[in-house]
Amino acid sequence: MSVDLEVQKAIRARLTTFGVGVTPAQILDSNQRPSVLPAILLGDSQAVDEETSLRRTHTRVYHTLHVWKKEPSLEGVKVIAGNIRRAIHSARLTLAPGLHCADALVSSMRFLRDPDGEHSHGVVVVEVLVSEAVA
Repeated sequence: MSVDLEVQKAIRARLTTFGVGVTPAQILDSNQRPSVLPAILLGDSQAVDEETSLRRTHTRVYHTLHVWKKEPSLEGVKVIAGNIRRAIHSARLTLAPGLHCADALVSSMRFLRDPDGEHSHGVVVVEVLVSEAVA
C-alpha cells in the first residue's frame, strides 16, 4: 500500500465534500495547468520516515496542492487556499484500513503571479503524519 497515494485520496475526498470554491470535477491529478478554472491540482508529494521506531510505522507525507484561477489579482487563489486550510483542519483525514491519520495541517501557502498576466497560482503544502497498524 502506498501511504502517499492514500493520503492523496483522503485529501481529495475532504476537499470534494467540504466545499472549497472549486467543483469536485476540477480537483485533478494532472501534469499541466487545466483548461477549466478555477482548479486544484493534486499529486506532488514526498513521504518521509519519521524515525520514531524500528518498525518504521510512522510516515510524514508532504502533499502539494496547486491552485489555479484566471484573475488579475491573487485574491481568488488566496480565498481557495484558505478554504483548503479550513477543510484540512476541520477533522482528521479518513485513511484506508490499517492507516491512521495522527495529524494533518497546512504547513505553508505561497501565492504567485503567472508570467502571462492572466492567471494566479497558489501552492499549498499539506503535512500528514500517518501511523501504520502492525500485524
